[in-house]
Amino acid sequence: ISSGLAIYDTMQLLRCDISTICIGMAASMGTVLLCAGAKGKRYALPNATIHLHQAVGGAQGQAADVEIAAREIMRLQALLRDILVKHTGQTLEKITHDTDRDFYLNPEQAVEYGLVDEVLGKPTKEVAKTDEAGSKSAKG
Repeated sequence: ISSGLAIYDTMQLLRCDISTICIGMAASMGTVLLCAGAKGKRYALPNATIHLHQAVGGAQGQAADVEIAAREIMRLQALLRDILVKHTGQTLEKITHDTDRDFYLNPEQAVEYGLVDEVLGKPTKEVAKTDEAGSKSAKG
């Protein structure tokens, strides 16, 4: 989680727009980073899977140390949920409910949820012809 948060913080500091693309699967912190891209520039490929879940961690040792580790995981979980709220527009209640257990979305569902903005696909022949015509007229 800490490495992912370092990437997230860096993404938020940069002035330039950051495009994010889900190829195959975005899971866990990958989903957080996917939705943290610039609005309008967050994409998924047609057969991608997007996965949300609770923060996961482990602890062992004395009871007091286990309790300290559990509190830290709960703090990180709250932080990640707040980040998801910020970038998806979903309510904290919905994010909390949906991340309580494994939650999988296809690309269309991810668009609806606010995790990505568009599902990328091969341009239709009409779009390709329009682009070619536009390019030719721009040169001419």
